[in-house]
Amino acid sequence: MDKSLIRNFSIIAHIDHGKSTLADRILQFTGAISEREFHDQLLDDMDLERERGITIKASAVRINYTAKDGRVYELNLIDTPGHVDFTYEVSKSVGACEGALLVVDAAQGVEAQTVANLYLAMEHNLKIIPVINKIDLPSAQIERVKKEISDMLALEADDIILASAKLGQGTRDILEAVVLRIPAPGGDASNPLQCLIFDSKFDTYRGVIILIRVMNGILRKGMKVMMMSNGKTYDVLEVGIFNPREAQVRELSCGEVGYVACNVRDAREVWVGDTITDSENPAQIALPGYKKIHPMVFSGIYPANSADFPSLKEAIEKLRLSDASFVFEPEKSVSLGMGFRCGFLGLLHMEIVQERLEREFDLNLVVTTPSVIYKITKNTGEVLEIDNPMKLPNSGEITDVSEPYVRAYIITPKEFIGNILELSESRRGAYVSTEYIEETRAQIVYDLPLSEIIVDFYDKIKSMTKGYGSLDYELLDYRPTTIAKLDILINGEIYDAFSSIVFKDKAYSKGKAIIEKLKENIPRHLFQIILQAAIGGQIISRETIKSVGKNVTAKCYGGDITRKRKLWEKQKEGKKKMKQFGKVEIPQEAFFAALKA
Repeated sequence: MDKSLIRNFSIIAHIDHGKSTLADRILQFTGAISEREFHDQLLDDMDLERERGITIKASAVRINYTAKDGRVYELNLIDTPGHVDFTYEVSKSVGACEGALLVVDAAQGVEAQTVANLYLAMEHNLKIIPVINKIDLPSAQIERVKKEISDMLALEADDIILASAKLGQGTRDILEAVVLRIPAPGGDASNPLQCLIFDSKFDTYRGVIILIRVMNGILRKGMKVMMMSNGKTYDVLEVGIFNPREAQVRELSCGEVGYVACNVRDAREVWVGDTITDSENPAQIALPGYKKIHPMVFSGIYPANSADFPSLKEAIEKLRLSDASFVFEPEKSVSLGMGFRCGFLGLLHMEIVQERLEREFDLNLVVTTPSVIYKITKNTGEVLEIDNPMKLPNSGEITDVSEPYVRAYIITPKEFIGNILELSESRRGAYVSTEYIEETRAQIVYDLPLSEIIVDFYDKIKSMTKGYGSLDYELLDYRPTTIAKLDILINGEIYDAFSSIVFKDKAYSKGKAIIEKLKENIPRHLFQIILQAAIGGQIISRETIKSVGKNVTAKCYGGDITRKRKLWEKQKEGKKKMKQFGKVEIPQEAFFAALKA
């Protein structure tokens, strides 16, 4: 393919602004998919994506488009997620493109993640094409949104394209803008081969399928290639594209996007951001790749049945292929056995990973209370990074503790400003500024402890603002704090799956909330269950789950009272023995309830 006729672009936007619908319309308009094969959210191929109505994974597809100038262009479209927890997926996508469609909802306007994704695209020097979507809505305010885009995002109002992805309006204008405004890819087909790995997935029969953008050279079937990070060589068995189904091709030339299969069986050998080169004529240097991602939230994932640990290990390694922002390491719990300490970009990311492991690999899992990384300075001067409450040193050994803070950008209608300020203050926030975007909306900026926003902060913003609020945040620094280790005891034994590191002043209220939630969700057993919350050996809250009653004297009618007393004493001894050796069965709902407490 003539390189001047190739255009690589992605679609970026805030969550629920119509990215996937626009991608659907582009595929239909260009004839990439027939009406018989078409369904909504076509590029969202996971059940989870369609059920939740969000994009989780970036998807690549090749489209052939005949422009008004009569020439046929090859368009490589990469659809991206919009939620703050999947920013890494967006950064991977824009790294493989020369341009981006920035989609803004005509009713909701510019939101927090719109701004964040625009900055990501600008970091990669992408050509931005602004699109106002959903212009068919009765609540659409086109002129207001145009002003927001030009004022807040510093984009030219004349460059904005009006569209309705639902009705197909403006699709032709968008494709013409892609052809005219986005530059053709750089690089040279005569240079040594350099392919950027921007994604991968596992196929049972073909091994790891590697998604690539060819930056230099030509990749052909039958070549011998090398991974530049580890020097391992492979034979290229298959080269192909997505249109949107997989289709084999003879070669991928400089500037093109596609996939390669080399029968790689070990998932650990493929890293997103790595460079593939020709082993016989290798490139001198690797491509810059991607910024190393730093997880913000940590949690333990364990199999409900300890015999499933090998299956969980294999499943996690395969999942990492399609989610490079997910990190893990083995750990052992006294109460749950062998499992993994996993790092996530946020709580939604954690929920999605858990659901994918359970659905795609048929596992039953237990997830522990999420935590952030605390920096602990010991008396000896040693500095530790602790994300697991079980590794927290004794309070006598600690001289200083600091926790991560984020700068949160909250965009809200002005009538809800008071609610947002109250919520942020209750989460130990430090007020930074309020800036009115327009008469009816404002952006509130707060510095907040990360531990205070990882669980339900985003949900609270959405419910307080009737769905109109949005949140974006970036890691700032570490600041001094006072913490305590909160232990949950079940019948006198510490259940480490519920242990957590909490801000000292909130330890009592959190301990009480967890105990109450557990009482609601743990079913009654044949013996009494005592639930306790403790800090440093001091019990701060207690609840009792009564045993299931059994009338052992029901068979006795009349006769001496000593017969009944004998049966009651026997039952009492049996209950005592059962409490000593009986195991408390904790359902999955109890873990979720404790997590949200």
